[in-house]
Amino acid sequence: MRYAYAITGALLLGGAAAAVTLQPPASAQTAQNEPAAMAAIAPRAGAPVSFADLVAKLQPAVVNISTKQSIKVQQAPANPFAGTPFAELFGGQGQGGGAPAVREAQSLGSGFLISDDGYVVTNNHVVAPGAKGATVDSITVILTNRKEYTAKLVGRDPISDLALLKINATGLPFVKFGDSTRARVGDWVIAIGNPFGIGSTVTAGIVSALHRVTGAGAYDRFIQTDAAINQGNSGGPMFDLSGNVIGINSQIFAGQSGGNIGIGFAIPAEDAKPVIDKLMKGTAIARGYLGVGPQPLDDDSAAALNLPKNTGELIRSVSPGEPADKAGIKVGDVVVSVNGKPVTQDASLSYLVANETPGSRIPVELVRAGKKMTVSVVIGTRPSEDALLAASGANDDEDGMSQPDTEGPASPVANKLGLAVVALTPQIARNIGVDSTVSGVVVSGTDPSSDAGQKLKRGDVIVSANGTPVGTPEALSAIVSQAIRDGRPTVLLYVQRQRLPGAFVPIKLKK
Repeated sequence: MRYAYAITGALLLGGAAAAVTLQPPASAQTAQNEPAAMAAIAPRAGAPVSFADLVAKLQPAVVNISTKQSIKVQQAPANPFAGTPFAELFGGQGQGGGAPAVREAQSLGSGFLISDDGYVVTNNHVVAPGAKGATVDSITVILTNRKEYTAKLVGRDPISDLALLKINATGLPFVKFGDSTRARVGDWVIAIGNPFGIGSTVTAGIVSALHRVTGAGAYDRFIQTDAAINQGNSGGPMFDLSGNVIGINSQIFAGQSGGNIGIGFAIPAEDAKPVIDKLMKGTAIARGYLGVGPQPLDDDSAAALNLPKNTGELIRSVSPGEPADKAGIKVGDVVVSVNGKPVTQDASLSYLVANETPGSRIPVELVRAGKKMTVSVVIGTRPSEDALLAASGANDDEDGMSQPDTEGPASPVANKLGLAVVALTPQIARNIGVDSTVSGVVVSGTDPSSDAGQKLKRGDVIVSANGTPVGTPEALSAIVSQAIRDGRPTVLLYVQRQRLPGAFVPIKLKK
Protein backbone atom coordinates (compact mmCIF):
# COMPACT_ATOMS: atom_id res chain seq x y z
CA MET A 1 0.00 0.00 0.00
CA ARG A 2 1.12 3.57 -0.48
CA TYR A 3 0.31 7.15 0.29
CA ALA A 4 -1.18 8.93 -2.70
CA TYR A 5 -2.57 12.36 -3.37
CA ALA A 6 -6.34 12.10 -3.60
CA ILE A 7 -6.68 13.28 -7.19
CA THR A 8 -7.41 11.48 -10.41
CA GLY A 9 -4.23 9.48 -10.91
CA ALA A 10 -4.49 9.22 -14.68
CA LEU A 11 -4.68 12.97 -15.08
CA LEU A 12 -1.94 15.57 -14.73
CA LEU A 13 -2.00 18.53 -12.35
CA GLY A 14 -1.14 22.18 -12.93
CA GLY A 15 -0.59 25.64 -11.49
CA ALA A 16 1.45 28.85 -11.85
CA ALA A 17 2.11 31.91 -9.75
CA ALA A 18 -0.10 34.96 -10.23
CA ALA A 19 -0.46 38.45 -8.85
CA VAL A 20 -2.39 38.95 -5.63
CA THR A 21 -5.93 40.29 -5.93
CA LEU A 22 -7.04 42.26 -2.91
CA GLN A 23 -10.34 41.24 -1.36
CA PRO A 24 -13.02 43.93 -1.68
CA PRO A 25 -15.10 44.92 1.34
CA ALA A 26 -17.41 42.18 2.54
CA SER A 27 -21.06 42.43 1.62
CA ALA A 28 -24.06 41.99 3.87
CA GLN A 29 -24.39 38.36 2.85
CA THR A 30 -23.60 35.88 5.62
CA ALA A 31 -21.68 32.61 5.54
CA GLN A 32 -23.60 29.44 4.79
CA ASN A 33 -22.41 28.04 8.11
CA GLU A 34 -23.14 30.98 10.41
CA PRO A 35 -23.97 29.62 13.90
CA ALA A 36 -27.45 31.14 13.88
CA ALA A 37 -28.25 29.46 10.56
CA MET A 38 -26.79 26.12 11.61
CA ALA A 39 -28.47 25.87 15.01
CA ALA A 40 -31.85 24.96 13.56
CA ILE A 41 -30.61 22.26 11.21
CA ALA A 42 -27.49 20.73 12.79
CA PRO A 43 -28.10 17.12 13.90
CA ARG A 44 -28.27 16.44 17.60
CA ALA A 45 -25.21 15.15 19.42
CA GLY A 46 -24.50 11.48 18.89
CA ALA A 47 -25.66 9.46 15.89
CA PRO A 48 -27.63 11.79 13.62
CA VAL A 49 -30.92 10.82 12.04
CA SER A 50 -29.82 12.34 8.74
CA PHE A 51 -27.15 14.67 7.32
CA ALA A 52 -29.50 15.88 4.58
CA ASP A 53 -30.33 19.34 5.96
CA LEU A 54 -26.67 19.95 6.83
CA VAL A 55 -25.52 18.91 3.35
CA ALA A 56 -28.16 21.03 1.63
CA LYS A 57 -26.77 24.09 3.39
CA LEU A 58 -23.06 23.33 2.85
CA GLN A 59 -22.85 21.65 -0.56
CA PRO A 60 -23.37 24.83 -2.65
CA ALA A 61 -20.09 26.24 -1.28
CA VAL A 62 -18.06 23.24 -2.53
CA VAL A 63 -16.71 23.45 -6.08
CA ASN A 64 -15.12 21.32 -8.77
CA ILE A 65 -11.71 22.45 -10.03
CA SER A 66 -10.07 21.42 -13.28
CA THR A 67 -6.99 22.55 -15.17
CA LYS A 68 -5.92 22.36 -18.79
CA GLN A 69 -2.22 21.90 -19.36
CA SER A 70 0.27 21.65 -22.18
CA ILE A 71 3.25 19.36 -22.01
CA LYS A 72 6.09 19.01 -24.48
CA VAL A 73 6.92 15.41 -25.32
CA GLN A 74 10.09 14.53 -27.23
CA GLN A 75 9.21 12.13 -30.03
CA ALA A 76 11.43 9.33 -31.26
CA PRO A 77 13.81 10.28 -34.09
CA ALA A 78 12.68 9.82 -37.66
CA ASN A 79 13.24 6.46 -39.31
CA PRO A 80 15.32 6.95 -42.46
CA PHE A 81 14.06 3.60 -43.73
CA ALA A 82 10.36 4.56 -43.51
CA GLY A 83 8.45 3.23 -46.47
CA THR A 84 11.02 0.49 -47.18
CA PRO A 85 11.18 -3.21 -46.19
CA PHE A 86 13.78 -2.24 -43.55
CA ALA A 87 11.43 0.08 -41.60
CA GLU A 88 10.38 -2.44 -38.93
CA LEU A 89 13.91 -3.78 -38.60
CA PHE A 90 15.38 -0.41 -37.62
CA GLY A 91 12.31 0.96 -35.80
CA GLY A 92 11.72 4.66 -35.07
CA GLN A 93 9.10 7.06 -36.34
CA GLY A 94 8.11 7.66 -39.91
CA GLN A 95 9.39 10.55 -41.95
CA GLY A 96 9.19 13.89 -40.20
CA GLY A 97 9.45 12.46 -36.65
CA GLY A 98 11.81 13.61 -33.92
CA ALA A 99 10.41 17.11 -33.32
CA PRO A 100 8.90 17.86 -29.87
CA ALA A 101 5.14 17.40 -29.73
CA VAL A 102 2.78 19.39 -27.52
CA ARG A 103 0.12 17.29 -25.83
CA GLU A 104 -2.84 18.34 -23.75
CA ALA A 105 -3.47 17.13 -20.21
CA GLN A 106 -5.81 18.00 -17.38
CA SER A 107 -6.33 17.58 -13.65
CA LEU A 108 -9.45 17.28 -11.53
CA GLY A 109 -9.94 18.13 -7.89
CA SER A 110 -12.16 19.91 -5.40
CA GLY A 111 -12.24 23.16 -3.46
CA PHE A 112 -14.53 25.42 -1.45
CA LEU A 113 -15.52 29.08 -1.40
CA ILE A 114 -14.50 31.11 1.66
CA SER A 115 -16.02 34.46 0.61
CA ASP A 116 -19.06 35.65 -1.30
CA ASP A 117 -16.80 37.38 -3.84
CA GLY A 118 -15.11 34.25 -5.11
CA TYR A 119 -12.06 33.24 -3.09
CA VAL A 120 -11.57 29.45 -3.38
CA VAL A 121 -9.34 27.20 -1.25
CA THR A 122 -7.87 24.00 -2.67
CA ASN A 123 -4.73 21.84 -2.57
CA ASN A 124 -1.63 23.06 -4.36
CA HIS A 125 -1.22 19.72 -6.12
CA VAL A 126 -4.64 20.18 -7.74
CA VAL A 127 -3.44 23.28 -9.62
CA ALA A 128 0.30 22.58 -9.89
CA PRO A 129 2.07 21.35 -13.06
CA GLY A 130 1.56 17.62 -13.30
CA ALA A 131 4.83 16.74 -15.03
CA LYS A 132 8.23 18.15 -15.85
CA GLY A 133 7.88 20.60 -18.70
CA ALA A 134 4.13 21.02 -18.21
CA THR A 135 2.50 24.45 -18.14
CA VAL A 136 -0.97 25.36 -16.95
CA ASP A 137 -3.08 27.03 -19.60
CA SER A 138 -6.23 27.59 -17.55
CA ILE A 139 -7.98 26.79 -14.27
CA THR A 140 -11.76 26.33 -14.25
CA VAL A 141 -14.05 26.39 -11.21
CA ILE A 142 -17.51 24.81 -11.54
CA LEU A 143 -20.21 25.44 -8.93
CA THR A 144 -22.92 22.97 -7.98
CA ASN A 145 -25.36 24.96 -10.14
CA ARG A 146 -23.04 24.10 -13.08
CA LYS A 147 -21.90 27.67 -13.62
CA GLU A 148 -18.29 27.78 -14.81
CA TYR A 149 -15.69 30.44 -14.06
CA THR A 150 -12.10 30.92 -15.15
CA ALA A 151 -10.01 31.21 -12.00
CA LYS A 152 -6.90 33.24 -11.23
CA LEU A 153 -4.23 31.74 -8.99
CA VAL A 154 -3.83 34.19 -6.10
CA GLY A 155 -1.09 32.24 -4.35
CA ARG A 156 0.20 28.79 -3.55
CA ASP A 157 2.28 27.12 -0.86
CA PRO A 158 3.75 23.75 -1.90
CA ILE A 159 5.05 22.94 1.60
CA SER A 160 1.58 22.91 3.16
CA ASP A 161 0.02 21.81 -0.16
CA LEU A 162 -2.41 24.74 -0.17
CA ALA A 163 -3.51 27.15 -2.90
CA LEU A 164 -5.89 30.09 -3.13
CA LEU A 165 -7.89 30.90 -6.28
CA LYS A 166 -10.16 33.82 -7.22
CA ILE A 167 -13.14 33.83 -9.57
CA ASN A 168 -14.88 36.96 -10.79
CA ALA A 169 -18.31 36.70 -9.19
CA THR A 170 -20.27 38.05 -6.22
CA GLY A 171 -23.13 36.90 -4.02
CA LEU A 172 -21.72 33.37 -3.85
CA PRO A 173 -22.39 30.79 -1.12
CA PHE A 174 -19.35 30.31 1.12
CA VAL A 175 -18.24 28.64 4.34
CA LYS A 176 -15.82 29.51 7.13
CA PHE A 177 -12.99 27.69 8.88
CA GLY A 178 -13.71 26.20 12.28
CA ASP A 179 -11.48 25.25 15.22
CA SER A 180 -9.83 21.90 14.47
CA THR A 181 -8.13 21.89 17.88
CA ARG A 182 -11.52 21.00 19.39
CA ALA A 183 -11.96 17.92 17.19
CA ARG A 184 -11.89 14.61 19.03
CA VAL A 185 -11.34 11.08 17.86
CA GLY A 186 -14.77 9.60 17.28
CA ASP A 187 -16.47 12.86 16.20
CA TRP A 188 -18.71 12.68 13.15
CA VAL A 189 -17.36 14.40 10.01
CA ILE A 190 -18.68 15.00 6.47
CA ALA A 191 -16.48 15.17 3.36
CA ILE A 192 -17.76 16.84 0.19
CA GLY A 193 -15.87 16.74 -3.10
CA ASN A 194 -15.66 15.50 -6.65
CA PRO A 195 -14.21 11.95 -6.62
CA PHE A 196 -13.09 10.60 -10.00
CA GLY A 197 -14.75 13.61 -11.66
CA ILE A 198 -18.23 12.10 -11.36
CA GLY A 199 -19.74 15.16 -9.68
CA SER A 200 -20.38 16.54 -6.22
CA THR A 201 -20.39 13.68 -3.73
CA VAL A 202 -20.98 13.55 0.03
CA THR A 203 -19.50 10.96 2.39
CA ALA A 204 -19.63 10.69 6.17
CA GLY A 205 -17.50 9.05 8.82
CA ILE A 206 -15.66 9.83 12.00
CA VAL A 207 -12.35 11.33 13.04
CA SER A 208 -10.15 8.23 13.18
CA ALA A 209 -7.00 9.92 14.55
CA LEU A 210 -5.48 13.34 15.17
CA HIS A 211 -1.96 14.62 14.49
CA ARG A 212 -1.30 11.72 12.15
CA VAL A 213 2.20 11.75 10.61
CA THR A 214 2.41 10.37 7.06
CA GLY A 215 5.93 11.37 6.00
CA ALA A 216 4.69 14.27 3.87
CA GLY A 217 7.24 16.86 5.03
CA ALA A 218 7.45 19.87 7.33
CA TYR A 219 3.68 20.27 7.60
CA ASP A 220 3.17 16.60 8.33
CA ARG A 221 0.26 16.49 10.79
CA PHE A 222 -3.15 15.42 9.55
CA ILE A 223 -6.65 14.54 10.68
CA GLN A 224 -7.33 10.92 9.74
CA THR A 225 -10.87 9.88 8.83
CA ASP A 226 -12.76 6.84 7.57
CA ALA A 227 -15.14 9.04 5.57
CA ALA A 228 -14.69 7.84 1.99
CA ILE A 229 -12.10 10.01 0.25
CA ASN A 230 -11.00 9.07 -3.26
CA GLN A 231 -9.00 10.48 -6.14
CA GLY A 232 -10.54 13.83 -7.00
CA ASN A 233 -11.54 14.68 -3.42
CA SER A 234 -8.31 16.65 -2.96
CA GLY A 235 -8.93 20.22 -1.86
CA GLY A 236 -12.48 19.56 -0.69
CA PRO A 237 -13.63 20.46 2.83
CA MET A 238 -14.11 18.24 5.87
CA PHE A 239 -16.99 19.53 8.02
CA ASP A 240 -17.92 18.86 11.62
CA LEU A 241 -21.58 18.55 12.61
CA SER A 242 -21.81 22.28 13.26
CA GLY A 243 -20.94 22.92 9.62
CA ASN A 244 -17.43 24.20 10.35
CA VAL A 245 -14.53 23.43 7.99
CA ILE A 246 -12.09 21.61 10.27
CA GLY A 247 -9.92 20.12 7.53
CA ILE A 248 -9.00 20.09 3.84
CA ASN A 249 -9.00 16.60 2.31
CA SER A 250 -5.54 16.02 0.92
CA GLN A 251 -4.26 12.43 0.87
CA ILE A 252 -5.40 8.83 0.89
CA PHE A 253 -3.75 5.63 2.05
CA ALA A 254 -4.49 3.53 -1.00
CA GLY A 255 -4.60 -0.20 -1.60
CA GLN A 256 -3.76 -2.08 -4.78
CA SER A 257 -6.70 -0.49 -6.60
CA GLY A 258 -5.67 3.04 -5.64
CA GLY A 259 -9.12 3.65 -4.15
CA ASN A 260 -10.55 4.32 -0.72
CA ILE A 261 -9.91 1.75 2.01
CA GLY A 262 -11.19 3.85 4.89
CA ILE A 263 -7.98 5.79 5.60
CA GLY A 264 -7.98 9.40 4.40
CA PHE A 265 -6.17 12.50 5.60
CA ALA A 266 -7.10 16.16 5.87
CA ILE A 267 -4.96 19.24 6.58
CA PRO A 268 -6.21 20.63 9.93
CA ALA A 269 -7.87 24.05 9.81
CA GLU A 270 -5.50 25.24 12.54
CA ASP A 271 -2.60 24.79 10.08
CA ALA A 272 -4.43 25.76 6.90
CA LYS A 273 -6.12 29.02 7.89
CA PRO A 274 -2.94 30.99 8.75
CA VAL A 275 -1.44 30.02 5.38
CA ILE A 276 -4.60 30.98 3.47
CA ASP A 277 -4.77 34.32 5.32
CA LYS A 278 -1.20 35.11 4.24
CA LEU A 279 -1.87 34.08 0.66
CA MET A 280 -4.91 36.36 0.56
CA LYS A 281 -2.87 39.30 1.84
CA GLY A 282 0.09 38.58 -0.43
CA THR A 283 2.37 38.05 2.57
CA ALA A 284 5.47 35.91 2.04
CA ILE A 285 5.33 32.59 3.88
CA ALA A 286 8.58 31.89 5.74
CA ARG A 287 9.23 28.81 7.86
CA GLY A 288 11.93 27.84 10.29
CA TYR A 289 14.92 25.72 9.27
CA LEU A 290 17.69 23.89 11.10
CA GLY A 291 19.58 22.25 8.25
CA VAL A 292 19.53 18.67 9.53
CA GLY A 293 18.42 15.31 8.22
CA PRO A 294 16.35 13.70 11.00
CA GLN A 295 15.05 10.17 11.27
CA PRO A 296 12.62 8.62 13.79
CA LEU A 297 14.03 7.02 16.91
CA ASP A 298 12.37 3.62 16.64
CA ASP A 299 12.36 0.94 19.34
CA ASP A 300 15.54 -0.78 18.14
CA SER A 301 17.46 2.50 17.85
CA ALA A 302 16.32 3.55 21.33
CA ALA A 303 17.44 0.19 22.74
CA ALA A 304 20.86 0.54 21.10
CA LEU A 305 21.34 4.01 22.61
CA ASN A 306 19.87 2.96 25.97
CA LEU A 307 17.19 5.63 25.68
CA PRO A 308 13.47 5.38 26.47
CA LYS A 309 11.05 5.08 23.57
CA ASN A 310 9.64 8.18 21.90
CA THR A 311 12.39 10.45 23.22
CA GLY A 312 13.03 12.44 20.05
CA GLU A 313 14.58 12.05 16.61
CA LEU A 314 18.05 11.04 15.45
CA ILE A 315 20.19 13.45 13.45
CA ARG A 316 21.64 11.53 10.50
CA SER A 317 23.08 14.54 8.66
CA VAL A 318 23.98 18.17 9.32
CA SER A 319 24.29 20.65 6.44
CA PRO A 320 27.54 22.68 6.66
CA GLY A 321 27.08 26.35 7.48
CA GLU A 322 23.39 26.02 8.36
CA PRO A 323 21.85 26.91 11.78
CA ALA A 324 22.31 23.45 13.34
CA ASP A 325 25.95 23.29 12.27
CA LYS A 326 26.62 26.77 13.67
CA ALA A 327 24.99 25.78 16.96
CA GLY A 328 27.13 22.66 17.31
CA ILE A 329 24.52 19.99 16.62
CA LYS A 330 26.22 16.81 15.39
CA VAL A 331 25.36 13.63 13.55
CA GLY A 332 24.19 11.06 16.10
CA ASP A 333 22.56 13.60 18.43
CA VAL A 334 19.00 12.85 19.50
CA VAL A 335 16.91 16.04 19.57
CA VAL A 336 14.25 15.73 22.27
CA SER A 337 12.68 19.21 22.35
CA VAL A 338 12.52 22.44 20.36
CA ASN A 339 11.86 25.68 22.22
CA GLY A 340 10.38 23.71 25.10
CA LYS A 341 8.09 21.59 22.89
CA PRO A 342 8.79 17.83 23.01
CA VAL A 343 9.64 16.02 19.79
CA THR A 344 7.11 13.20 19.59
CA GLN A 345 5.35 11.01 17.07
CA ASP A 346 2.56 13.62 16.97
CA ALA A 347 4.92 16.60 16.62
CA SER A 348 7.95 15.78 14.48
CA LEU A 349 11.20 17.76 14.57
CA SER A 350 10.54 19.15 11.08
CA TYR A 351 7.04 20.26 12.05
CA LEU A 352 8.16 22.01 15.24
CA VAL A 353 11.07 23.79 13.56
CA ALA A 354 8.97 24.85 10.55
CA ASN A 355 6.58 26.63 12.92
CA GLU A 356 9.35 28.68 14.56
CA THR A 357 10.01 32.24 13.32
CA PRO A 358 13.12 32.59 11.13
CA GLY A 359 15.74 34.73 12.85
CA SER A 360 14.58 33.88 16.37
CA ARG A 361 16.98 32.30 18.88
CA ILE A 362 15.56 29.23 20.61
CA PRO A 363 16.83 26.43 22.89
CA VAL A 364 17.14 22.94 21.43
CA GLU A 365 17.50 20.10 23.92
CA LEU A 366 19.35 16.98 22.80
CA VAL A 367 21.01 13.81 24.03
CA ARG A 368 24.63 13.17 23.05
CA ALA A 369 26.50 10.06 24.17
CA GLY A 370 23.85 9.45 26.82
CA LYS A 371 24.05 12.96 28.30
CA LYS A 372 21.42 15.69 28.01
CA MET A 373 22.48 19.12 26.86
CA THR A 374 20.90 22.28 25.46
CA VAL A 375 22.18 24.36 22.57
CA SER A 376 21.02 27.78 21.43
CA VAL A 377 20.05 27.97 17.75
CA VAL A 378 19.27 30.95 15.54
CA ILE A 379 16.51 29.60 13.28
CA GLY A 380 17.06 29.97 9.54
CA THR A 381 14.57 30.23 6.68
CA ARG A 382 13.47 26.96 5.12
CA PRO A 383 14.41 26.70 1.41
CA SER A 384 11.96 25.50 -1.21
CA GLU A 385 11.22 21.80 -1.44
CA ASP A 386 12.95 21.62 -4.84
CA ALA A 387 16.09 23.15 -3.37
CA LEU A 388 16.05 20.73 -0.44
CA LEU A 389 15.62 17.75 -2.76
CA ALA A 390 18.47 18.89 -4.99
CA ALA A 391 20.75 19.41 -1.98
CA SER A 392 19.98 15.95 -0.57
CA GLY A 393 21.32 14.21 -3.67
CA ALA A 394 18.66 11.55 -3.20
CA ASN A 395 17.27 9.51 -6.05
CA ASP A 396 14.29 7.23 -6.49
CA ASP A 397 16.25 3.99 -6.58
CA GLU A 398 18.23 3.61 -3.40
CA ASP A 399 18.67 -0.09 -4.00
CA GLY A 400 20.19 0.27 -7.44
CA MET A 401 23.78 -0.15 -6.19
CA SER A 402 26.07 -2.36 -8.23
CA GLN A 403 27.85 -5.13 -6.39
CA PRO A 404 31.30 -3.81 -5.38
CA ASP A 405 34.65 -5.48 -5.74
CA THR A 406 35.80 -5.68 -2.12
CA GLU A 407 39.11 -7.45 -2.46
CA GLY A 408 40.87 -8.57 0.67
CA PRO A 409 40.14 -10.93 3.55
CA ALA A 410 36.71 -10.48 5.11
CA SER A 411 36.67 -10.45 8.89
CA PRO A 412 34.08 -12.67 10.59
CA VAL A 413 34.07 -10.01 13.36
CA ALA A 414 30.36 -9.44 13.02
CA ASN A 415 29.17 -12.94 13.75
CA LYS A 416 26.80 -11.48 16.33
CA LEU A 417 25.71 -8.87 13.79
CA GLY A 418 25.43 -11.29 10.90
CA LEU A 419 27.98 -9.36 8.84
CA ALA A 420 31.42 -9.75 7.32
CA VAL A 421 33.35 -6.50 6.86
CA VAL A 422 36.63 -5.24 5.42
CA ALA A 423 38.47 -1.95 5.86
CA LEU A 424 37.51 0.79 3.43
CA THR A 425 40.38 1.57 1.04
CA PRO A 426 40.51 4.33 -1.62
CA GLN A 427 40.14 1.69 -4.36
CA ILE A 428 37.07 0.13 -2.71
CA ALA A 429 35.60 3.62 -2.17
CA ARG A 430 35.89 4.28 -5.92
CA ASN A 431 34.37 0.89 -6.75
CA ILE A 432 31.32 1.34 -4.55
CA GLY A 433 30.81 5.03 -5.39
CA VAL A 434 31.25 6.66 -1.99
CA ASP A 435 32.96 9.99 -1.42
CA SER A 436 36.69 9.88 -0.71
CA THR A 437 36.11 11.69 2.60
CA VAL A 438 34.07 8.77 4.00
CA SER A 439 35.86 6.45 6.44
CA GLY A 440 34.69 3.18 7.95
CA VAL A 441 34.38 -0.50 7.14
CA VAL A 442 32.63 -2.05 4.14
CA VAL A 443 30.04 -4.82 4.30
CA SER A 444 31.41 -7.65 2.20
CA GLY A 445 28.73 -10.18 3.08
CA THR A 446 25.63 -10.74 5.21
CA ASP A 447 23.92 -13.67 6.92
CA PRO A 448 20.46 -13.86 5.26
CA SER A 449 18.94 -15.18 8.49
CA SER A 450 20.11 -12.18 10.52
CA ASP A 451 18.53 -8.78 11.07
CA ALA A 452 21.50 -7.22 9.26
CA GLY A 453 20.84 -9.47 6.28
CA GLN A 454 17.41 -7.87 5.93
CA LYS A 455 18.62 -4.27 6.30
CA LEU A 456 22.13 -4.03 4.84
CA LYS A 457 23.78 -5.10 1.61
CA ARG A 458 27.22 -5.72 0.22
CA GLY A 459 28.96 -2.39 -0.36
CA ASP A 460 27.36 -0.47 2.50
CA VAL A 461 29.89 1.50 4.56
CA ILE A 462 29.57 1.38 8.34
CA VAL A 463 30.87 4.76 9.54
CA SER A 464 30.11 4.41 13.24
CA ALA A 465 28.54 2.04 15.75
CA ASN A 466 26.73 3.23 18.88
CA GLY A 467 28.13 6.71 18.23
CA THR A 468 31.78 5.60 18.00
CA PRO A 469 33.67 5.92 14.68
CA VAL A 470 34.62 2.60 13.12
CA GLY A 471 37.87 2.47 11.13
CA THR A 472 38.69 -1.23 11.26
CA PRO A 473 36.88 -4.55 11.62
CA GLU A 474 38.53 -4.90 15.03
CA ALA A 475 37.03 -1.58 16.16
CA LEU A 476 33.57 -2.78 15.18
CA SER A 477 34.16 -6.05 17.01
CA ALA A 478 35.10 -4.19 20.18
CA ILE A 479 31.94 -2.08 20.08
CA VAL A 480 29.76 -5.16 19.55
CA SER A 481 31.47 -6.93 22.46
CA GLN A 482 30.89 -3.93 24.73
CA ALA A 483 27.21 -3.84 23.75
CA ILE A 484 26.89 -7.52 24.70
CA ARG A 485 28.55 -6.87 28.08
CA ASP A 486 26.18 -3.95 28.67
CA GLY A 487 23.19 -6.19 27.94
CA ARG A 488 22.07 -4.21 24.88
CA PRO A 489 20.14 -6.30 22.34
CA THR A 490 20.84 -3.89 19.47
CA VAL A 491 23.74 -1.99 17.92
CA LEU A 492 23.04 1.29 16.12
CA LEU A 493 25.09 1.61 12.93
CA TYR A 494 25.53 4.78 10.87
CA VAL A 495 25.59 3.60 7.26
CA GLN A 496 26.61 5.33 4.04
CA ARG A 497 25.37 3.90 0.74
CA GLN A 498 27.01 5.31 -2.39
CA ARG A 499 26.54 9.11 -2.37
CA LEU A 500 23.12 9.01 -0.73
CA PRO A 501 22.62 10.71 2.64
CA GLY A 502 23.81 8.57 5.54
CA ALA A 503 21.27 6.93 7.84
CA PHE A 504 21.17 5.22 11.23
CA VAL A 505 20.27 1.51 11.05
CA PRO A 506 19.58 -0.44 14.27
CA ILE A 507 20.79 -4.07 14.01
CA LYS A 508 19.59 -6.74 16.43
CA LEU A 509 22.35 -8.99 17.73
CA LYS A 510 22.11 -12.69 16.94
CA LYS A 511 21.47 -14.94 19.90
